Amino acid sequence: MIRVDIRPELLSWACQRAGIPADVIAHRFPQFPAWVRQEARPTFKQVEQFAKATHTPVGYLFLAEPLEERVPIPDCRTVANKKVERPSPDLLDTIYLCQQRQEWYRDYARSLGEAPLPFVGSATVRSGVVEVARDIRQKLGLDIQERHKILTFAEALRLFIAQADSMGILVMCSGVVSSNNRRRLDPEEFRGFALSDGLAPLIFINGADSKSAQMFTLSHELAHIWLGETAVSDAQASTIAGNEIEQWCNRVAAELLVPIAAFSQEYQKGAGLDSELARLSRRFKVSTLVVLRRIHDVGGLTDAQFWKAYHAELERINALPKREGGGDFYLTTAARVSKRFARAVIANTLEGQTLHRDAFRMLGFSKIATFHELGRGLGVIV
Repeated sequence: MIRVDIRPELLSWACQRAGIPADVIAHRFPQFPAWVRQEARPTFKQVEQFAKATHTPVGYLFLAEPLEERVPIPDCRTVANKKVERPSPDLLDTIYLCQQRQEWYRDYARSLGEAPLPFVGSATVRSGVVEVARDIRQKLGLDIQERHKILTFAEALRLFIAQADSMGILVMCSGVVSSNNRRRLDPEEFRGFALSDGLAPLIFINGADSKSAQMFTLSHELAHIWLGETAVSDAQASTIAGNEIEQWCNRVAAELLVPIAAFSQEYQKGAGLDSELARLSRRFKVSTLVVLRRIHDVGGLTDAQFWKAYHAELERINALPKREGGGDFYLTTAARVSKRFARAVIANTLEGQTLHRDAFRMLGFSKIATFHELGRGLGVIV
């Protein structure tokens, strides 16, 4: 039985990195306190199990000192106007996985001789918000009046994602890391990110967020794609972000979903605020926070009134019970990895260009039956 030396600070760091209290990890590994005190040494098998439990690459535990990790893409998230310093393993692993998927799809698109998408990087932060939002809406085929007729937020979000997918954007929406339902993503840490690329622009939406919040996140990340800017975001409708790019993307997102001209016609200033929030939220299929922002934008609320109402509404939303995930496995899998991406991987694998092992890793499952069933569901396999 091979026992190894692990520095105590690395054990503690792994727990802190994963957000797991020491007493919780000690419940699973009774010898953990003794390892930290260097009164006992773990076996290599125990180190592997500990690494898996804390979502830590095994090699990190054999470093001379804890690794100072950074988000591998520009980080525009802020809390109280301060940058978020420590990313969770869940965020890091999600970004790394999406980068691998994007790299694969870029090579795939290049092999087909596809041309770069002209809208990627077509705007700057000096571009007019209304004009850019209109351009995105036109290219998406996003009809505001038609969206009014949609009954649910979920249906509106599915249509919105499908419209972005048809343009060539890989939209991946998941509330967990890959397909691991025990590793739930936290919307308080991040709401989405954009990986800009001329051939394979990718947007990831935190599916653990509400459907209305996901609508805003998708809109925000589309603005990033139009800028040609890669970044991880918190995508808040309040536009309190200290970053100029984030402020601009928030403004474009609000105008994309709720054009100020259309909102001005719909908004009834004499009606009660609560009833207007509910009515206009359903009408435009956006969150009540976005509606509050637009009421402020048309002069219905002063700055002081807006912030008071905003914080009260945010508190109300946070107190609502969280809904559990579920639904059809194959529809969920396609949404997690993007239908466009899944179709490409399955077709390329059937042609013998991609190994099944690599396809399974990128798609997030390990059974050939699942592969064929997903292929049939997406129309790739007859």
